Amino acid sequence: MTFLKYFIGITAAFFISVGHAEIQPDNPFPRVKLVTSMGDITVELNRDAAPLTVKNFFRYVKKAQYNDTIFHRLVPDFVIQGGGYDEDFQDKPSYEKVVNESGNGLKNEYGTVAMARERGPHSATRQFFFNLNDNSSLDPDDGDWGYTVFGRIVDGLDVLEAMAELESQAYSDDIGWADVPVDPPILKRIEVVPQN
Repeated sequence: MTFLKYFIGITAAFFISVGHAEIQPDNPFPRVKLVTSMGDITVELNRDAAPLTVKNFFRYVKKAQYNDTIFHRLVPDFVIQGGGYDEDFQDKPSYEKVVNESGNGLKNEYGTVAMARERGPHSATRQFFFNLNDNSSLDPDDGDWGYTVFGRIVDGLDVLEAMAELESQAYSDDIGWADVPVDPPILKRIEVVPQN
């Protein structure tokens, strides 16, 4: 199967499976506010560059699926990642995987938000991360898939910086997690910012 056929097939399946109304459908750059235990972060999403990823993200937002999740991974000068676990480090349920849109021209630069994924390129579901540096190693390169950037922080960089200063440690030998914040920040909820 060619890549194009694969892409068209998985894209069609994605659109068919999304049955809810769009959030601010006429707004190419909707904004959301992440209300965290350390302060608020406002993110401008880029629906033009990453339409599938933004649609996927909004499914979780609309159903309050990010409420009371934690930022479970903090690698200094690299990323802080969250959205997938509750405060007891239990997996939150996920929808189907989303097509990788890392070739959309957006770079993994400081203050941007991108989708976390497994080794496979089209394996992102609900987890996301903030770039704490200009991470060009996460961008697509020489035919290799990257990590899809789908927005950027427009307010609350000071909160991101405060998170970046937290102490992290290995969580559990049996799970094998490294770089877990000692006191993980909590994502209380995500609010859609009213459209002007």
